[in-house]
Amino acid sequence: MSVLNGKKILLGVSGGIAAYKTASLVRLFIKAGAHVQVIMTPASKDFVTPLTLATLSKNPVFSSFYNDEDQEAEWNNHVELGLWADLMIIAPATANTMAKMTAGICDNLVIATYLSAKCPVYVAPAMDLDMYKHPSTIQSLSSLDSFGNFVIPAESGELASGLSGEGRMAEPENIVSFIEKELESKLPLRGKKILITAGPTYEAIDPVRFIGNHSSGKMGFDIAHSAANLGAEVILVSGPTNFKSNHSGIKVIPVVTAQEMYDACHEYFATVDVAIAAAAVADYRPKNVATQKIKKAAVNFVIEMEKTKDILLSMGELKKNQFLIGFALETENEIENAKLKIQKKNLDLIVLNSLQDEGAGFKKATNKVTFIDKDFNIEPMELKSKEAVADDILNKIKAYFHE
Repeated sequence: MSVLNGKKILLGVSGGIAAYKTASLVRLFIKAGAHVQVIMTPASKDFVTPLTLATLSKNPVFSSFYNDEDQEAEWNNHVELGLWADLMIIAPATANTMAKMTAGICDNLVIATYLSAKCPVYVAPAMDLDMYKHPSTIQSLSSLDSFGNFVIPAESGELASGLSGEGRMAEPENIVSFIEKELESKLPLRGKKILITAGPTYEAIDPVRFIGNHSSGKMGFDIAHSAANLGAEVILVSGPTNFKSNHSGIKVIPVVTAQEMYDACHEYFATVDVAIAAAAVADYRPKNVATQKIKKAAVNFVIEMEKTKDILLSMGELKKNQFLIGFALETENEIENAKLKIQKKNLDLIVLNSLQDEGAGFKKATNKVTFIDKDFNIEPMELKSKEAVADDILNKIKAYFHE
């Protein structure tokens, strides 16, 4: 999954022949999972139509502050556009547009929005060879860089004039790659490796039946996606669940039993920076598993059980520099039981759930947790979506590595 997934991108198109490439650029942004809003200078519409970019972006295209043909039309608010965006890119950025950007000459919607934008701004210059080498253009590029904008270098090749040299707007694929790499370099968990367990485990009784629980796996998958979106390399060991992940930063290892989860965790634990045990692992399993389906014959049926290996306890015993997080689902004496678990399993943080809280527990879209750290500092949280709880957990991890 691209780091651009879910990002709100504002594309400002100015009037140069390279504007035709913005159709491909919009498609690549959409393919990466971004939301795209296009604004155009009046001159750019001579090179690519608003209809084309509106169709590809799935949003109306704005090119003026208001619609001359519709007296009832609302004002296209450049301030709101600038605040909406997670990032803005001016492509192509002509010599004229860059000069206006540096001088603050605000005579069209693109420049007005640029001057209002609070987000990072990327600039993709496009012009002929001599224009690109002119001292005024060099000064504009230097000024844009000093303002904190990101200049995507022009490429060399055949130009519209027939000359060949530097000045071509970077190809759409290279623009996307440039932005992705720049964003990835700033992710707070870049270079960190995180092990996460998720879902239930199933312990076989016979080839048909098993002992399990109601865990859906959603909490673990939400934590995994939050971690990956912050740049972490994630190893997600998941019991049986309907959830899937196609995030490029997440390696999913499917398991069924507690023993399989134990083995997978111990394969990776020594190499990770963080381990988060969010799975609902079976504490017991049938001592003897029938090789054939057990027939319904006796009135009473007794299954002899044996303990499974405690995955979290074993990781706590092996822990060196890892930040270890456990989950506790309690129904009584919640705080005291959680504190005991922190000590017994050598945890740095525990995420406490109580089945007494409405909206928390298995198969819910929400969760209400209390954080307790190894020093027994207690931080109760409000009822939130599991995605928001996942972000809260990752905030604890970020604070640990950046304190």
